[in-house]
Parts: sequence; structure tokens; C-alpha cells
Amino acid sequence: MFLKKISLVNFKNYDEAELTFTAGANAFAGDNGAGKTNLLDAVHYLSMCKSYFNPIDSQQIKQDRDLFMLQGVFEKNQKEEMIACGVKKNQKKQFKRNKKEYTRLAEHIGLFPLVMISPNDISLILEGSEERRKFIDTVISLTNPRYLEDLIAYNKTLQNRNALLKQIADSGRYDPALLEVFDDQLINYGTTIFEQRKTFMEIFTPVFDRHYQYLCSDAETVKLIYESPLFDDDFSKILKKNLEKDRILQRTSQGIHKDELVFQVHAEMPLKKFGSQGQQKSFLIALKLAKYSFIYQKVGFKPMLLLDDIFDKLDDLRITKLMKMVSHEDFGQIFITDTNAKRIKRIFEDIGVNLNLFHIEKSIVTHEQN
Repeated sequence: MFLKKISLVNFKNYDEAELTFTAGANAFAGDNGAGKTNLLDAVHYLSMCKSYFNPIDSQQIKQDRDLFMLQGVFEKNQKEEMIACGVKKNQKKQFKRNKKEYTRLAEHIGLFPLVMISPNDISLILEGSEERRKFIDTVISLTNPRYLEDLIAYNKTLQNRNALLKQIADSGRYDPALLEVFDDQLINYGTTIFEQRKTFMEIFTPVFDRHYQYLCSDAETVKLIYESPLFDDDFSKILKKNLEKDRILQRTSQGIHKDELVFQVHAEMPLKKFGSQGQQKSFLIALKLAKYSFIYQKVGFKPMLLLDDIFDKLDDLRITKLMKMVSHEDFGQIFITDTNAKRIKRIFEDIGVNLNLFHIEKSIVTHEQN
């Protein structure tokens, strides 16, 4: 599976652009602010029905315009598939596959999977546990639609239980029967989600370790640990044990919505505090490459890999090893951005891989002929 061509109209800083890609390595080179990352985001939008960087669709429309349009032609199973998207201000987003509009955008997710690596990913390390749970949930959801349905149902039940706890506190009227209904639903969905997260981490962790050790030449020790209260007790006992606390707090204090993914470096030290910038970046890249490997294993074909400005804070050895890895037959189509065209050309010449290079200047795209 790969993206053969893409066209943009009024998307972010582009009036119009049309690009044709190879199934191997494609690169966008230009100064900061020229629009390189916006091209990656257009690819992401066609795959995932949304921007990687900004959840508000209308804010992807070029300033002073009323709509944007994206169109891509993918090749999958030796057949061409046309994906088109249109967003008009104050109107519902339209998404079509081979000219037929989706009734639900969820039907599109996972058909043309990709993995994006971006400087924004540092939030996985620096922000709270919600970011790391979202990472796990996204990877599993891309390969298991039922998981996403269970997660949505769990979060809705959690909101209902929290609303009831607040209502009990405000009114002073305790409703154990209704609380039991919400508890049963939470236990049902939550236990299923926990089991799937646990199974996922058993597969994912050794793959992550392999990628990290390759990037760092086995020079450093890191750990990836999944923590959940359900490891220590079953969910029904956890809810009963914390009922009085929940009534005081007016929210559900324990459950799989509190699960954590712990990142450690050196002798079990927090990566956030004790990891260098290079170690943090290598950790994030290994996480994303493991995500790629997991998706490939589950869906049976290679996702696209998008690498946005990843050379900053990586030494030359790690850059070369990374490019060798992603240009290997285990990986499919890749898209890379860099401010330095000479650097990106030299890297791919050194590893003997053909590169399809585009120069971006003030939202104008020119293709460098080999």
C-alpha cells in the first residue's frame, strides 16, 4: 500500500499543489515555515480523517478562503483507490472513497494506516498519563475496531457514574441501584480494555526494546512499563473499596482511566527528568517504530511512515542507523521533512537508497529531477 499522488486546494498555507510520489523514500526540503510539515499533515488527513496537529477542521482552511479540498490516489492490493476530503466553513466534513461518501468516518480508519513521528511527540514524555494512554489506545484501535467501541462505551459510562456521584453529593439522596448499574458496565468494559492493553504490551514491549537498542547500539538501558490498578485487584473490588472516597471526591478515582505507561532510563530513573534530549528523542522514535511494526504485523501490509524534522537532536550515527532501518524492506513508503536538502541527499546517497526530493519555498513545490 502506498500513496501515488496528492492534490491540495486551500489547505493551510497552500493555494494549490499536486505531487506524485514513489513507493519508497520521499522528502520535502525547505526553510522553517515554508510548508513542509503541512504536506505531511495533508497525507495524515487523508489517512486518519483529521490533522495530526490541530483537531479543529475549519482551522486547516487557508486564511480568507471558505473551504479546503484534499485528494489522494493510493495503490493497495494492485488497485487504485481515490480518497477525497472537503471541509467548508460551518458545514459537515465530507470524506469519500472512490466517490462514495462514508456514513461514519470510523469506517475509513485503518484502511490506509500511517505512523507519524514529529517534535510534537515530546508531549508523550512531558505531559500527563492521559497522553500515554491515548498512545496505547490509538495503536490498538487502528487494528481492532471493537476496542475503540469498548473505549467509547467505558468513557460514556464513566461520565454517567461521575454525574451520579455529583448528584448524590448535591441532593444527599443515595441511589445504590443506579450506581450498581454503572459499576457493572464499567467493570464489563474496563476489564475487557485492561486485558487487551495487557496483551498489547506483552507484544509491543519487546519490539520497542529491539528498536531502541538498534538505534543506540545496545549502549543504554531503558524500560517501558504498563501500570494498572487491575494488576492488583479485580475491578469490582476496586470500585467497592473506593466508594466512600469517590463520594467525597464526586468522581471515580480508580479504574483503567488511571492506567499509566512508565518511561524509564538508566537505573529505573524517570526519562522525563533524567533522560538527555537525544535519549528522549530516541525513546520516542523507538515507540513509533514499534507502533509501525505492530500495525504491520496485525494488518498484513506496510503502513506509511511520516518523519517530521527528526534529525534535530540526533547524532550522525543514530541518524544513519535510523535511515538504514526505515529504508529496509521491513518498511514501505516514507515521507521525510528537513531544512537541509544537501544533508538529506547525502544521507540517502551514503546508504545507497533512491530519494524522491521536493523543494518547498513559500508554499511553492518544485520536484528535483534525478
